[in-house]
Amino acid sequence: MYKLILQKSARKELDKIPDPFFIKIDEAILSLKENPYPFPQSRKLKGEDKRRLRVGDFRVIYTVDEERKVITIYRIRHRKDVYQ
Repeated sequence: MYKLILQKSARKELDKIPDPFFIKIDEAILSLKENPYPFPQSRKLKGEDKRRLRVGDFRVIYTVDEERKVITIYRIRHRKDVYQ
């Protein structure tokens, strides 16, 4: 079981998401505690240690620290805005 840490910026972005999407994103984030590498929704970003989790049109950017069993979530945005 992994521990989840939401950065302050990710928490603010999550608060701005409309309810129907919020519920799906929240469920997907909580499921990372059991499996931080869900296939095919999660992929490693090129040139970085970060991963992205696809939840509909939204993306969750996160890292996994295997040593400490910690998942840190950095961004939660619509796919058109997340990589900028």
